[in-house]
Amino acid sequence: MNNFREKANFIWSIADLLRGHYKQADYGKVILPFTVLRRLDMVLEPTKKEVLKAYQKHKDKKPEVLEPILNGVTKVKFYNRSKFDFNELANDHNNVAANLRNYINGFSISAKEIIDYFSFEDQIKKLDEYDLLYLIIKEFSKKGDAFKDVDTMEMGYIFEELIRKFAELSNETAGEHFTPREVIRLMVNLLFVDDKDILRKEGIVKTLYDPACGTGGMLSIADEYLHDLNKGARLELFGQEINPESYAICKSDMLIKGQNPANIKFGNSFTQDGLEDETFDYMLSNPPFGVDWKKAQKHIKDEYESRGFAGRFGAGLPSISDGSLLFLQHMISKMKHTKKSPFEGGKGDVGSRIAIVFNGSPLFSGGAGSGPSNIRKWIIENDMLEAIVAMPDQLFYNTGIATYIWIVTDRKSPERKGKVQLINVTGADKEDKDNPFYSKMLRSLGNKRKEIHEEAIKRITKIYSDFEEGPYCKIFDNEDFGSQRITVERPKRNEQGEIEKDHKGNPVPDSDLRDSENVPSKEDAEKYFEREVLPHLSDAWIDHGKTKVGYEINFTKYFYKYKPLRSLGEIRKDILALEAETDGMIKEVIR
Repeated sequence: MNNFREKANFIWSIADLLRGHYKQADYGKVILPFTVLRRLDMVLEPTKKEVLKAYQKHKDKKPEVLEPILNGVTKVKFYNRSKFDFNELANDHNNVAANLRNYINGFSISAKEIIDYFSFEDQIKKLDEYDLLYLIIKEFSKKGDAFKDVDTMEMGYIFEELIRKFAELSNETAGEHFTPREVIRLMVNLLFVDDKDILRKEGIVKTLYDPACGTGGMLSIADEYLHDLNKGARLELFGQEINPESYAICKSDMLIKGQNPANIKFGNSFTQDGLEDETFDYMLSNPPFGVDWKKAQKHIKDEYESRGFAGRFGAGLPSISDGSLLFLQHMISKMKHTKKSPFEGGKGDVGSRIAIVFNGSPLFSGGAGSGPSNIRKWIIENDMLEAIVAMPDQLFYNTGIATYIWIVTDRKSPERKGKVQLINVTGADKEDKDNPFYSKMLRSLGNKRKEIHEEAIKRITKIYSDFEEGPYCKIFDNEDFGSQRITVERPKRNEQGEIEKDHKGNPVPDSDLRDSENVPSKEDAEKYFEREVLPHLSDAWIDHGKTKVGYEINFTKYFYKYKPLRSLGEIRKDILALEAETDGMIKEVIR
């Protein structure tokens, strides 16, 4: 078995035993926890005998003393003191349920908690009742080769492929559980590339957080990047996940990596912030696209109204149908600036950097004065938006739409202050075969038909790091994204055509004639009005009390390339060619 997909299929084939007893949509409830158990079992296999000896010697000690002793033997942050492993479990058909429970109870607390999140006891009872438990364990015991010599990165791929299969069968959205690995690698590159000097320091320790961490893919790839850059560096990983299966898999992966599994929290980041008051050096996330926040509405609105900027959502609330900008505000609240004065920016390596994936909606949804516009205004006017990368479509498993990576920070370098870099690597100006930023996949995975190859990741990272304008990069002032929405009034007239006036002698505005104009922030509204409106409407005026400032980012406008229409001669030539081609066919029909 040479690749993760082959190994995942090998493991998933065990689900054939469940036919007739389980619905297909429920296969994952058995396969996923057993995969986690077998993975933990294989990690502990080389030290199993030594652990049992150490346990017999020290079993009378208090748990807080016993745990570090046994962890010292396993050389990971968990152990199992049961005499059983999968091979032993497969040798006793008659007592398999009791033995399996004994085996699970033998795990250290952190590992056992992971199994509990799968509601595994329910499956043990059901499988035992159907006389399937022994068969499943025997198959997992025989399939040890799928877990042998598998590092944590490959195991992550295997877990995600299994989850994808489970999600497809149960009509769930696979993309809610994980992000394509090459997209994460690009995000990590953009997050870390200009900090390499900082990250190469001897003994450096940094923290990284993902508020929608899924199975932990983003955390793992960031950890791998830093380890490759500086083997003496330490990246402490933190996350929160709302899906119990994904949470359990992520936590088991952190356990095996030697990370602190207590840093991974379960629950909704908005309503049960498991890492409240914590701040982080780096943050990565791919929150669900266009997911509504109706279930958390009361909690979020209460926090917004009662705490304002002292809470997480002071800048505003997006539409109930799309909580993307709530995730970004939540992450900004965990930057390493003080909550009272969050916009002074970091000095040197003090401060935080965020990379987050969005669809197009957060760029432009909502007009001036709306929640989304106010959030963009807050981020841009406080000089936190550093760059946005427009990605090719068809990159994700659950959607073919275009996506965007936002880089947000409170410690811009001097040359980036007051600027926003836009990078367009959609490849819309090239044919697929000539595209420098992606390649077409030989076989699609759900809606994923394209992947960003390694050279493209390097090229995009260089475009970002060079910070120079070119065919794929434009640099703007913060103010370029703002506009003043002015209200243009015209007077109400009576039947005789005379202007009606109020008691102060001012003309009464006619609401039927009311209009609005968007004026770029850099331009004086009065001068714009005099130039663009008054020549056509001499009796009009601006109601400055209604002026609102809005912000939007229009990639199409900034990177639009005019394609000339074909000449009439070319069109005529094509028509004549078609006529000649169909002439014989028409005569044949007439006959």
